[in-house]
Amino acid sequence: MRSMFHTALAAPAQPSGAERVRSVLASAHSMTVATAHGRAEISRLTAAGLAGHLHLHPLDTALSRPESVPATLEFTDVAPTPVRERVRARVTVTGRLAAPYRADAGDGQCMEFAQAVLETEDGRSTIELEELVAADADPLATCEAGMLTHLMDDHQELVPLLMRLVRPVPAPGAQRVLPLAVDRYGITLRIEYPRVHRDVRLPFATPLTSADQAGGHIQALLGVARRSSHLGHLMSGW
Repeated sequence: MRSMFHTALAAPAQPSGAERVRSVLASAHSMTVATAHGRAEISRLTAAGLAGHLHLHPLDTALSRPESVPATLEFTDVAPTPVRERVRARVTVTGRLAAPYRADAGDGQCMEFAQAVLETEDGRSTIELEELVAADADPLATCEAGMLTHLMDDHQELVPLLMRLVRPVPAPGAQRVLPLAVDRYGITLRIEYPRVHRDVRLPFATPLTSADQAGGHIQALLGVARRSSHLGHLMSGW
C-alpha cells in the first residue's frame, strides 16, 4: 500500500527518471523479452548485463526495416532487503529487433530503441533516448545490494541511529525500519506500520561520484546522528 504520510518539507535530491532507468539496466540480473513470437524469461544476464544480450540503437539505424520485430524488454527492480513491498520500480523498454529474439545469439542482437517507461510508487514516466544517453547509471548501482545486505546483517544497530535524523519525527507505532535503497544522493529507509509505510531519504552532504566514497558519506551521516543524540540528551536535562 502506498504511504499515507506526507510532509511539507522539500524532498531531498534523488536520481532522475533517466538515472533510475540506467541504474536498473546496469544492475539487472534478469529480464523478460516479449515479442509477437512469445516471451523469453532471461533469469541470469551475463557479466555484461543487458549489453551481453541486446544492444540498443537509435531509431534512425539500419534496423528500421519492414521485417523487423516489435519487442519489449521488461525489468523489475527489487529491494535487496526484506521490506514488506519489495518492488521498487519496473522498467519497460520498447523498440524493434532485426530478427526474432534468440537467447543463444553469439554476441547478442541489436534492438532499435523507441522509449523506456519507468514505474515507481510515485507514478509513471516516459524516458526518451536523448535523456537516457545523457544520464549515467548511479555509481552504486551494481554494489548497492551488497552494501544494504551488509548493513542489515552486520551493522543493524546503525539503522536506529540513522532514524534520529528523520524529520518530521516518525509517528509512533512503527513495526520495523529497514534500509530500502542507497544511491549517490543519500540513503532511503522504509518505516513500516501495520497497514502503511513511510519512505524517508537521508541526503548526503554532497552527491558521491564513485562507489569508494560511500563509506565516508554514510559515516558522516552517522556522525551527525550521534551528535544530534548527544545534544538531545544534554537539552533533556535542562
